[in-house]
Amino acid sequence: MDTAFTALGLSDALAFGVQEMGYVTPTPIQAQAIPVVLKGGDVIGSAQTGTGKTAAFALPIIQRLGTHGKLRCLILEPTRELALQVEEAFQKFSKFTDLRVTIVYGGVGYGKQLDDLKSGMDILAATPGRLLDHMEQGNVSLADVDILVLDEVDRMLDMGFLPDVKRIVQKCPKNRQTLFFTATLPPELEQLAGWALNNPLKVEIGRQRSPAETVSHAFYPVVASQKFDLLQLLLDQTDFKSVLIFSRTRMGADRIAHRLESKGHTVGVMHSDRSQRERIEALDGFKSGKFEVLVATDIAARGLDIAGVSHVINYDVPENAEDYVHRIGRTGRAQNTGDAFTLVTEDDVRDARSIERYMGVTVERKKIEGFPYIYSALFDEKALADTVAAAAKPVSRLHRGVRR
Repeated sequence: MDTAFTALGLSDALAFGVQEMGYVTPTPIQAQAIPVVLKGGDVIGSAQTGTGKTAAFALPIIQRLGTHGKLRCLILEPTRELALQVEEAFQKFSKFTDLRVTIVYGGVGYGKQLDDLKSGMDILAATPGRLLDHMEQGNVSLADVDILVLDEVDRMLDMGFLPDVKRIVQKCPKNRQTLFFTATLPPELEQLAGWALNNPLKVEIGRQRSPAETVSHAFYPVVASQKFDLLQLLLDQTDFKSVLIFSRTRMGADRIAHRLESKGHTVGVMHSDRSQRERIEALDGFKSGKFEVLVATDIAARGLDIAGVSHVINYDVPENAEDYVHRIGRTGRAQNTGDAFTLVTEDDVRDARSIERYMGVTVERKKIEGFPYIYSALFDEKALADTVAAAAKPVSRLHRGVRR
């Protein structure tokens, strides 16, 4: 059976499994990475979200492992959500094999994880802290790991996990294959890559500062007191399949969700104060269509594989321009189109301008016909310029903090 995936070196059985899941054509990162991984080479990969990165390493790893044996593949992820996503992908891709996949992460009990580890597995997805706990208790050995995947490494750096990651890498055999995925490569990560990898191939897809070309952007200026009313009108006037709404704070996410529920929307919520069970239920409910809206903090912005999101709405403008790209990367994935709406108040003007500079584009400002806007400097170019200048003053920054 000749397909676009067998042409990359994947077996007929694996290519068939991929087609069963609806994949027809490899994405650019899959086309570049799969042949290298199949040959056992090390890789440093950088790609925009929604480009099929997980499949780019999961498919060739499954083929290289072949049949059930010892623990030979370890995938490190910075968060339990990402680890769960990767485990789910491996389970789906390996369904026509006898390979065993399991996962360990913090925030839950040890019972099931211990049972899974004792029963034996070929592929383990893990977060660093919980994996180290299991290693220290003698529950798992990395002595036979042939393939090590370090995923979302820049986020592991941000979360302070690099010392744990280094301890784990040191417990893996030196003669192994290492796959290293990161959105950015600051000096600390260049050092880590130089230490952990052997003559890696660099695979870079897309400009790191650019969101997917399939996403349409719009800023909606509005005074803070009218933000929710404008959000409600946007939802009423938009033909959406599923909407992901980002809040800057956990309390804000809960408040938005409660108000949307009171308006008749089905809503899931994801943030760090929610239990692991609640977060999984919210994500699964959103994926299945039980919830038409998912309200989240930036915990959901990076890496989560949420297919079919038609709209992302930034209820709060992110403080970091890079976070904007990650947030809107949840829509317009895998050649689908999507829309990203951002509500911009006077306090958000500088952050909005930073986003435009970061991406190198000017985002269209839009107003909704018939909405009873309260006048703001946002709607007057000269006044807006004065607002931006005033926002540069330290006292204004303090004022911004109070307002938020």
